[in-house]
Amino acid sequence: MSRRPRRNHAPSFKAKVALEALKGDQAIVELAERYQVHPSQITDWKKQLLEHAEEIFSKDRKPDQGPIVKDLHAKIGQLNDFLSSALGRIGDASAKR
Repeated sequence: MSRRPRRNHAPSFKAKVALEALKGDQAIVELAERYQVHPSQITDWKKQLLEHAEEIFSKDRKPDQGPIVKDLHAKIGQLNDFLSSALGRIGDASAKR
């Protein structure tokens, strides 16, 4: 019997399957056949969903922090300074080739 290659499921897929398992309309085995995943995997996703559900509604939850715009502008300025000095040396007659 050949093994199926390892698959990485998207978080949205995991959430969808775990929510259906929580509803209880279908047995875990039926969901496993329908979505072609192992029943223990569905059980794990369901457990993870239940364990982390409280975090979704927490008032102390911080929004996802992306890069700070001020830091990005500073980095762009540094790169511009570097490029202008590097390009200035290229045009210089004394630059080595």
